[in-house]
Amino acid sequence: MKYSSIPSAQTVVLYCKKRGIKNIVISPGSRNAPLTLGFTEDSFFNCFSIVDERCAAFFALGMAQHLEMPVVAICTSGSALLNYYPAVAEAFYSDIPLIVISADRPSYKVDIGDGQTIRQVGVFEKHIAYTASLRQDVVHATSTIKKLAPNLLSKKTSPREEQILIQNYNEEELAKLFDINKDQNAPVHINIPFEEPLYELVKKPFELNFPEPQISTETIPEYPWDDLLQLWNSSDKIMIIIGVSHPNTIHEEYLNLLATKPNVIVFTEVTSNVNHPLFFPSIDSIIAPIEKSPDSDLLFKKLQPELLITFGGLIVSKKVKAFLRDYKADNHWHIDPKKAYNTFFSLTLHLKIEVNSFFEKIFLSNDPVKSNYLNTWKEVKQAYINKRESYLKQIPFSDFKVFEQVCRSIPSNYMLQLANSSTVRYAQLFDMDPGVKVYCNRGTSGIDGSVSTAIGASIYYKSPTILITGDLSFLYDSNGLWNAHIRKDFRIIVINNGGGGIFRILPGKSDTPRYQTFFETTQQLNLKMFCAIYGFDYEQASDQTSLKEKLQSFYLPSSLPVLLEVKTPRILNDKILLAYFDFIS
Repeated sequence: MKYSSIPSAQTVVLYCKKRGIKNIVISPGSRNAPLTLGFTEDSFFNCFSIVDERCAAFFALGMAQHLEMPVVAICTSGSALLNYYPAVAEAFYSDIPLIVISADRPSYKVDIGDGQTIRQVGVFEKHIAYTASLRQDVVHATSTIKKLAPNLLSKKTSPREEQILIQNYNEEELAKLFDINKDQNAPVHINIPFEEPLYELVKKPFELNFPEPQISTETIPEYPWDDLLQLWNSSDKIMIIIGVSHPNTIHEEYLNLLATKPNVIVFTEVTSNVNHPLFFPSIDSIIAPIEKSPDSDLLFKKLQPELLITFGGLIVSKKVKAFLRDYKADNHWHIDPKKAYNTFFSLTLHLKIEVNSFFEKIFLSNDPVKSNYLNTWKEVKQAYINKRESYLKQIPFSDFKVFEQVCRSIPSNYMLQLANSSTVRYAQLFDMDPGVKVYCNRGTSGIDGSVSTAIGASIYYKSPTILITGDLSFLYDSNGLWNAHIRKDFRIIVINNGGGGIFRILPGKSDTPRYQTFFETTQQLNLKMFCAIYGFDYEQASDQTSLKEKLQSFYLPSSLPVLLEVKTPRILNDKILLAYFDFIS
């Protein structure tokens, strides 16, 4: 095995190995050659080559999202690093331990007109848990440093003695960064300046200090559990909302206990990965009819919780946000070891504990409470389910009907990756097999990166993965298909309504050419051509019969990954969706 001759490059590689970080996503470049050589020379690492840095970062994010472990993304200097920013922001808000490593030009070549050079130090300042800006080695390219930046060399000590100080600093920074990455489950950034030559290798590694990982010393605050239990047991109306969560986060015994509480209703979202027949998975189907009712104020007050409890990540439903901001709970507890967003402007307590630890405490005393809260809304839920079935039988082929059919078709063992915008919102309205594991980039809720994230997440998933996306989200990240790591059992369904269909649902819709160009952004691109370029089998459906037929073979084993394009009527979809809420009202 060989190692980079540059101490800082070698140090980073060996620190990743020491911390057990195996998966490395590399975008090609020259300035990052010392890192690329170091990682690819060592069989301990699994290295993936992806040219487009934005796609590479989301690919790494998807892998880290599924594994719940750190994954490294490495790029060269200059604007390459800026292309990582969307994925870094997503990782920051979604608590994903992405590690970004960027090669940089020496500080004395920044802002002098040198090519492929920008101000990289601290570039992610607002959306990163920690940045380690390593110091440039002085035992490498010493003659160049003497000529261009002699101030980097001490007049009192030799370059070798100065290097010891630099090495100690770099190792301390790396140790701190890896500890933060693990403890906070958050993205971090290592920036390393390299001077040429970049490609030299040595056979023997440096001796490194490898400080032991620091165990977090943060203590869990003492909470007034007697008071909290009293409030829990005395509240007639408790609402629980579960946001983005990994599968099997909450112990099943606690879910079953929650389902028996007459004073508790549990709202879940498709991204919560929580399923129970007595929970409420389609929040908007409860709230939208109330919005349209002449007795809306009375009904909202009936639904308004005394105690609101939230956990998991960010919430998709805009309707529940609007409702709980207008009809605030007297008390709002958020359970999360790390952070609590005041999403509903009513947060009264942040419990910094794991959710199962919370339920272990809260169910120690489970006094019976007389309440009709659950039964009242259970009847409403059954009513909208019945009406939804009636509605589906009478509407024409559309996004609404497609999502119902597609969600029902997904095999139990699949991972489902959802694009943002209208895709995740439609998926909220329908049931699917509880065995399907659901993910979506809800940290920033952007349409960028959905293809790349899904492919990255699929790499180590034991069963197949399917991405459901709209046409604009797919096209926006179609470069994500440009890699050699796509599994044959990977599936994509593109629901192509010819533009940004969500803008037809939002207030302000019009059918003027200006609206269609600058908001809806209509398009007529040929997706079959994309499949030919990237080596996908292509299927198309444009009505109920053809969709049913295509779905029957869509999930079967194949020699190539498969994309199914489902064409729906652009100017009809919004009317059918909005009419659904009228119908169930």
